[in-house]
Amino acid sequence: MKLMRYGAKGAEKPALVDADGQVRDLSGVLRDIDAAALAPAGLDRLRALDPATLPLVADPGRIAVPWSGCRKFLCIGLNYADHAAESNLPVPAEPVLFHKSLSALVGPNDPVVLPQGSVKTDWEVELGVVIGRTARYVDEADALRHVAGYVVVNDVSEREYQIERGGTWDKGKGCDTFGPVGPWLVTADEVPDPQALGLWLEVNGQKVQNGSTRTMVFGVAHLVSYVSRFMTLHPGDLITTGTPPGVGMGQKPPRYLRDGDRMRLGIDGLGEQAQAVHAWDPALIDG
Repeated sequence: MKLMRYGAKGAEKPALVDADGQVRDLSGVLRDIDAAALAPAGLDRLRALDPATLPLVADPGRIAVPWSGCRKFLCIGLNYADHAAESNLPVPAEPVLFHKSLSALVGPNDPVVLPQGSVKTDWEVELGVVIGRTARYVDEADALRHVAGYVVVNDVSEREYQIERGGTWDKGKGCDTFGPVGPWLVTADEVPDPQALGLWLEVNGQKVQNGSTRTMVFGVAHLVSYVSRFMTLHPGDLITTGTPPGVGMGQKPPRYLRDGDRMRLGIDGLGEQAQAVHAWDPALIDG
């Protein structure tokens, strides 16, 4: 299934995308696509529906984050060896784990707003993993059973804040609007091998990233198992799994996002995003 949410901020409605690519409203079936809907029983209930019986949404308008109730927005850094090389950093012996703030979460086509004084905001297309079953000390062989589905994520990053301002990476990763997610949550049964997905990103029509999840240092199953040994993962939690090479920091010379730039990105079978970059404007964040 392809699950999604649509509508204005604070008034999002649940929906699914049928086999013909049409949006079907789920409001008469469930209040929201939340943690309960992403649990195995919730997904089974949705799979039992006949999409043709659901109301057709001719124009969904704004597309939102595909589910609500995310409690953790977790990220894995330097998980592609060639991206580590372009960052002038060693390939990690264990996964690098950091957090993005929940206020970074926005819809896939919502504006990306540059923080005040930003000079090094960068792009990163990533495969996101959405948890559907509580995971604590999970074996790698069993880890994928705890995944509800997969999403496209743009791990927007302010490199000066991340690298040059002391402390952890989080301050360069968690700025408002720095986590576009969607357009859909594609359930795990429709992604038989998360290590065989192409992913790409364009800036102003120029393709700058073009990679495959097969080149991850640590695969999805390993990451879910690994993270579950440090914290309990709950339904609705999001793990984003690292980016292939081609980020702005790695360009020669480095290239960063500016007001008026446009990004477009996607992952095989998971859909596409498109964001306009804006100078600091709180109305674009709060509106």
